[in-house]
Amino acid sequence: MRPKPFIPELLEADKPYVRDKTSGLVWHQCNMRTLYVDTDRSQVVYHANYFKYFEFGRASLMRHAAYPYRKIEESGYIYPIIKVEVNYYAPLFYDDMMLIHTRPATMEMVKLQFDYLITREDNGEIVCTGFTRHCAVNSSGTPVEIDKKTTELWQTFPR
Repeated sequence: MRPKPFIPELLEADKPYVRDKTSGLVWHQCNMRTLYVDTDRSQVVYHANYFKYFEFGRASLMRHAAYPYRKIEESGYIYPIIKVEVNYYAPLFYDDMMLIHTRPATMEMVKLQFDYLITREDNGEIVCTGFTRHCAVNSSGTPVEIDKKTTELWQTFPR
């Protein structure tokens, strides 16, 4: 089943945020070009490489919010992935430009989720959608409450 159309509209010319005209949701947007090493024998991007693209989008969002993973880890928190899902709709090929859309989704006491939507840059076709769910842990691996700065990011992300 195909997803609903994704029609992004820039919120501000100098900011990486777009609002989807279909759902009204705001997404952080960054772009990336597929590499030859990302493709498989059938000349399409290997399915597991989309998780790298999700990470690129997530790291870009956090870096833009002035809270890169390095700072998170320096403050004593780690956010390992505990669940991931991806739905594929169209392939990417070598050297294709993509737009990676990422947004903070749900947040619980010790868990949080990022949602993703990847489109082809040239025509806006939806390539895949998905999410990663994470659990906040301390340096010894014990689940802990989500740190205040990450909570702030969820609360201040453009609506």
